Amino acid sequence: MEHADLIVIGAGQSGLATAALAPRHGFARTLVLEADEALGGAWPRYYDSLTLFSPARYSSLPGMRFPGDGDRYPTRDEVVDYLRAYAHGLTADIRTSAMVVSVIREGDAWSVRAQDGREFAARAVIAASGDYGSPYVPDLSGRAEFAGRVLHAADYRTPGAFAGQRVVVVGGGNSAVQIAAELGEVAATTLATRRPIGWLPQRPLGRDLHWWLRHTRLDIAPIRRLLEKVPVSALDDGRYRAALNRYHVDRREMFSRLTAEGIVWADGTKEAVDTVILATGYRPSFPYLTGSGVLDADGRPQHHGGIATTVPGLGFVGMEFQRSFSSKTLRGVGRDAAHVLDRLRRQTR
Repeated sequence: MEHADLIVIGAGQSGLATAALAPRHGFARTLVLEADEALGGAWPRYYDSLTLFSPARYSSLPGMRFPGDGDRYPTRDEVVDYLRAYAHGLTADIRTSAMVVSVIREGDAWSVRAQDGREFAARAVIAASGDYGSPYVPDLSGRAEFAGRVLHAADYRTPGAFAGQRVVVVGGGNSAVQIAAELGEVAATTLATRRPIGWLPQRPLGRDLHWWLRHTRLDIAPIRRLLEKVPVSALDDGRYRAALNRYHVDRREMFSRLTAEGIVWADGTKEAVDTVILATGYRPSFPYLTGSGVLDADGRPQHHGGIATTVPGLGFVGMEFQRSFSSKTLRGVGRDAAHVLDRLRRQTR
């Protein structure tokens, strides 16, 4: 069994930011365990055209500026390259192809076991594996009889495979809008949502929204519960709304059910549909923490600000609204990592 001061599960943005800050908080030897063969977390698996909605200057992890013009909006591949370069500069021991299957408290330390049988131990563990491995797929009435294809945005890559089809994209957030906008050029596309899309200007009064969030401190912890209740909205500098209009991508109220041939819209109209793409987000999933004592009956972690409330020495980084509006973003994970590391150090020293 290998020993470390801290084990971080996941080598995406959250895990790497945590590993970078760990030495400053008294964790001399940090071991990062990543399930995939390569670094970068979920980023390499996103659709090809994904573009950040935060400028490069607000998309950096602790200690390394995102390269290039700070006002540009980086692409998926640029983020992947940045994360891998960031990882190479860390002192942490990063192991890939190390899928964690169990994390169990034994005495005053944690025992961590990988799928291949390897075992590790540490006085503190941080789960930073994110939720992108658990796409949320709502229960769609009639799905069993639908002869078309239903897929989650997690499985979408490029529009070419849908050329000439009738496609319905479910969702009104950033991913739904981006996917529908590019599909509109090659397929008859509709956005299906439960309420009208809430458009947020990317650059209100000439400044990027993230500048306003930072300088007004609107994304800090005290108002996170209020922000959780804000309806799903899409950030746009005008290009996506223009693309939706240009390609005649309409928005309709969510359909009531699927049929063998297609869907039944809310007004009772039936229409043949080839593909339904669910841009319905993700849900927290920590299967390796089953039996750790930190998950409630529904499998959700019991924590406060990323610190487990039922067991010592266990924390989380990268969960949505963990401490703030930006907790799940490149610009926010470093702040949360520092908070969690500081408190775990106090628990385990």
